[in-house]
Amino acid sequence: MQDFFNNISRYPRFLITVTLGIFAASLGWLTPLFKKPVTGVALVGLLISGLVFMTFTLKAMLGLSSS
Repeated sequence: MQDFFNNISRYPRFLITVTLGIFAASLGWLTPLFKKPVTGVALVGLLISGLVFMTFTLKAMLGLSSS
């Protein structure tokens, strides 16, 4: 039983490591795009619209409502 809990305790660390790795890789790839103001504004708009899209999609899929 102890081996089971040791194995389960590894998953959150793995998730955090993968998430930070994806964030670091994408940040390194997107940093040159922020050098020009036009592409920076477009990129921020794209990121915000993607976040809003994901929020609305998950709310619709899970049947959540704001009221």
